[in-house]
Amino acid sequence: MKRLILLFVTILAFSACSRQKTDIIWSDEFNYNGLPDRTKWGYDTGYIANNEKQYYTPARIENALVSNGNLMIIGRKEKMKGFAYTSARLITLGKFDFLYGRAEARMRLPAGKGIWPAFWMLGSDITTVGWPKCGEIDIMEHINNVPVLYGTAHWDNKGHVQSGGTTPCDVTQFHDYGLEWTPDSVRWLLDGKRYYAFSIKDSVNNTSPFHRPQHLLLNLAIGGDWPGDPDSTTVFPDTVFVDWVRVHKPVK
Repeated sequence: MKRLILLFVTILAFSACSRQKTDIIWSDEFNYNGLPDRTKWGYDTGYIANNEKQYYTPARIENALVSNGNLMIIGRKEKMKGFAYTSARLITLGKFDFLYGRAEARMRLPAGKGIWPAFWMLGSDITTVGWPKCGEIDIMEHINNVPVLYGTAHWDNKGHVQSGGTTPCDVTQFHDYGLEWTPDSVRWLLDGKRYYAFSIKDSVNNTSPFHRPQHLLLNLAIGGDWPGDPDSTTVFPDTVFVDWVRVHKPVK
């Protein structure tokens, strides 16, 4: 009887593993070296928003490099085009977007005053409707040295509104940051465990942007309205390490 139970558990585990591998619709495993795969990633460049202090550079190995199985997004203290720092903001806009599914990345993050790494999504219609009408889903954000992870959605409901939650996390270790997105809800995951969710069923509270395709972003911001500016304790260069990024078919 014990052998039958063990066999049954083994079959279940194998089936779950097989499903997990075969339901991936897009991924980057970073099993190459050099610049990020240009068929999968583009770049936002220059100054973006939030009174941040970095200049986002395009296709520059000093700021975005794949090596030893990891994507490295590197923030540097160096002057460029009037800014005191450089970094990178990678996007899949025009290369990949999706509607509903599970998005996740395994990452190790820097921590320091004025440091603001993020793994997130934006509505792919941002170029026509603007923000926040396009909708934004922050799968993971972290600021400064506080061991707290943030997951938040932003959209327009007669003005900018948001819904989000937090969970304790030592971001200096590798973790799986994930999101389950269905026609009914958005659910945030840390290492596979849900820590926050909110309803988008029937576009309640004008959540219709979350029923349109979104694309992925990875970036390391420096300074800005939320974390404040770096200080003498902030270490540069500092790096976001990304082991892999995967998007799975919609959750049944």
